[in-house]
Order: sequence, then structure tokens, then C-alpha cells
Amino acid sequence: MIDWDEVNSAENVDELKSVKLWLFQENIRLENERKELALSRERFNSERVKLRQEMDELNRKTLMERKRLKEEAIFFEKKMAILQDGFKHLDEDRRSLERQKMEFAAERLSIARQASWGPASEEAVKILFRGANNSLALRKRYRDLVKIFHPDNLFGDEELVQMINREYMRRREEQ
Repeated sequence: MIDWDEVNSAENVDELKSVKLWLFQENIRLENERKELALSRERFNSERVKLRQEMDELNRKTLMERKRLKEEAIFFEKKMAILQDGFKHLDEDRRSLERQKMEFAAERLSIARQASWGPASEEAVKILFRGANNSLALRKRYRDLVKIFHPDNLFGDEELVQMINREYMRRREEQ
């Protein structure tokens, strides 16, 4: 700090020169500090602008990622609904198939009880071959019937297969 009273009371030229030199040096120092401060302020402002740009970019990326995740979540929910619906239909089909199997078993059992494996059942076997007019159709019908009524199957019947075999042989000889 300059003591102006001391400058005014300076008695010789040397003291004035030394004060003048000090003032000049102090003025240069202050000017350099102002420049450094201005440069620091410019760097600070440019860094602040860069930081703002980086934050804006990160915010934009975050928003895009959130949007993508939201879309994926919606897509996943749709897939899950489709799968759940499919499982529900499969379960309904399985139950329906079980019902049909039980109905078929009951029907077969009632037919087996009602039928006596005599002449009436021979007529039933002839009905099974109805419409098989050529040798190819006859052979296909025979294979299908054996697959259905073979004794190794769940509802297979050995006696019925023997009747099917006899009827097939008889019809094959006729052709």
C-alpha cells in the first residue's frame, strides 16, 4: 500500500525515483495478475461450457437408454402375455384331450361289454373295411386298424386284431 503522505514528503529525487520504480513494478504486477485472472476466468468459462455440454450429452443418453428400457419392458410384457396365453391354451387342450381319452375309453369299454365276439362282431369288422375298394386302400385301412387296435396299445384287443386279420386276408384274396 502506498503511503501518499510519505511520497509528498519525499525530500530528494532518489526517494521519488524509488517510489516511482516501486509504483511501476506494482502496476506491472497488478496488470499481470489481471491478465492471469482473465485467462483463469476464460478457462473456467470454457470448462463450464464443456461440462454443460457433457452433462447435456449424458442426460440425452440417459433419456434414450430409459426410453429403450421402457420399450424393452413393454415388449417383454407382451411376450409374457403371449406365453401365458399359450400355456393357458395348452392346458385347456390337455384337459380336453384327457376328457376325450376318458370318453373314448368309456365308449370302448361299453362297446366291448355290449358286443359278443360272435357273428355280430364279424359284421362290425366288415364295416371297418367299408370303402376300401382297391388293394392300396385295403392295405392302408388294414395298417391303420392294426395300429389302433394292436394288443400292445393302451386300448388294444387281441381278438379284434385277429378278426381284422381274417377280414383283410379274405378281402385280399377276393381282389
